Amino acid sequence: MAALKVPELGEFLREQRQGAKLSLRQLAEVAGVSNPYLSQVERGLRKPSAEVLQQIAKGLRISAEVLYVRAGILEPGGDRAEVETAVMADPGLNERQRRVLLDIYQSFRSENARADDHPSDQPAPTKPQARKATAKKTTRAAPKPRTSTGGQHHGNTDR
Repeated sequence: MAALKVPELGEFLREQRQGAKLSLRQLAEVAGVSNPYLSQVERGLRKPSAEVLQQIAKGLRISAEVLYVRAGILEPGGDRAEVETAVMADPGLNERQRRVLLDIYQSFRSENARADDHPSDQPAPTKPQARKATAKKTTRAAPKPRTSTGGQHHGNTDR
């Protein structure tokens, strides 16, 4: 198990709470912890349990795995945890954008996992064939002869 990174976790939780436009009191209520306790967690003075982190994650609408990794409780699970952590930590995204982005990401991962589980259902990937440059002989039709009136006007003119 990795060492607990309490100050970094607290800062991350504060950023997420503020990004979600939740007060300390609102998040504490949703997570089922006291307001002072959550304040101490955010300031890096308390080490929350995995259960508390799960409740906080639920209140923030983020992955509990992201918090476990941030807290050092769980080793990063490869690219997935890194992607989720990066999305959740991005201050340029609002809460809704983070959730949508992670939902799309998870749907792609699920789709790929299903494809990996049932490879016979999927057509075999093919390499794109390079087009051979072939010089086609093109024939152009001979231009039609123009009939010019030379600016003269033919026909009847009534004056």
